[in-house]
Amino acid sequence: MLNKVKEYIAKHHLLSLNKHYIVALSGGGDSVCLLLVMHRLGYHIEAAHCNFHLRQDESNRDEAFVINLCKQLNIELHLIHFDTETYAKTHKISIEMAARELRYNYFEQLRRDICFDGICVAHHQDDSVETILLNLIRGTGVHGLTGIKPRNGNILRPLLCVSKSDITKWLNEQHQDYVTDSTNLQTDAVRNKIRLKIMPLLREINPSVENSIMNTAQHLEEVASLYDNTVGHTLDKLISDNSLDIQALLQEPAAKSIVFEWLKPYHFSSAIIEQIFDSISSLQAGKEWHSDSHQLAVHQNRLVLEQKQAPLPTFRIPEQGNYIYDNDHKIKIELYKGKCIYKNIETACLDKSKIIFPLVIRPIQAGDRFQPFGMKGTKLVSDYLTDCHLSIFEKRRSLVLCDANGQILWLVNHRPDARFCVNDITQETLVFSFFNTKK
Repeated sequence: MLNKVKEYIAKHHLLSLNKHYIVALSGGGDSVCLLLVMHRLGYHIEAAHCNFHLRQDESNRDEAFVINLCKQLNIELHLIHFDTETYAKTHKISIEMAARELRYNYFEQLRRDICFDGICVAHHQDDSVETILLNLIRGTGVHGLTGIKPRNGNILRPLLCVSKSDITKWLNEQHQDYVTDSTNLQTDAVRNKIRLKIMPLLREINPSVENSIMNTAQHLEEVASLYDNTVGHTLDKLISDNSLDIQALLQEPAAKSIVFEWLKPYHFSSAIIEQIFDSISSLQAGKEWHSDSHQLAVHQNRLVLEQKQAPLPTFRIPEQGNYIYDNDHKIKIELYKGKCIYKNIETACLDKSKIIFPLVIRPIQAGDRFQPFGMKGTKLVSDYLTDCHLSIFEKRRSLVLCDANGQILWLVNHRPDARFCVNDITQETLVFSFFNTKK
């Protein structure tokens, strides 16, 4: 056991003898094995135990066990108690997810507080096999079939090279006891069903099914590396300014996979990505999709990706002066004698005698109409912006400056309304500037 884990740690460069690590200690056989192995291999460790108060007397039994074990081994122990059920209800998540969030958030905070280098958890080969089957059942890409990784940020898994039976056998040889979580013997959770029902059936077909699955996972890990390399080069070729050329995409041999890998980091679900791919060949302009954090739309034969932004506010301007519109923008209104003209899109020069305060700067609305400077007759703002080749997201960020009667004075940073612009008889000019403070 010790040699096998030591070789695995060295192979994956997981741990260093001159660094310090937290061992997640539940009291179960896996975590007890991890604690003992790391202790005997000479690593600098402290243990951390979470009492989730989900199993009544069992939870307190587990806590008492780990306290006693750490005293025997002279290992520092950190304890924390959680009201897991309340947390789950408050955040509207399952008990399993609540326990996971609480556990890992606590471990990471503890690691920072005591300035340790990593958090060691006791996932083993059987856990990796179960994860592969779970991903296969739920539907996954190639990465979901490669199993649990030895390192995930600050989370380290030194026992992935050994099986559950290896752990149990070794603990028995060491005459080391441990506690058993009774919920692991219930078949309500999907992972437990895989462990207690599916795996025994697979072992009837192939007694060494775990090894076979892990060997396949190792092969797929190499395939995944080739896949990542190819997809990465393709995305570099297709993507410009966070948009992707649809026609060029459809010429690629694995177009759907390319879309999947592009959008997956932005929290688009597999189902939504399927919808996107099935729709893009029609090139319906303005079609859009949303994840929790991002939005995607078709624009000029491209898929345009943007982070979601809060709706733009409506802002009242009582008189000339300087105003903060939002965190990123300011509007400045200055008065000049006579006719004054600045030729840049961030500035509008309007005849003061034609302006009725208070003014309002707001997002564009359906039906907004103005007379763009240099044109005869009025035009819908939406049509004007379409002629400017703006995407649907850029249109939503467009603003208009209106007077007290609701008339549009300026399509901000595009065109002023010709009816309010300065002319040869202008006596006073109001110069409006709207600019990004972070540029």
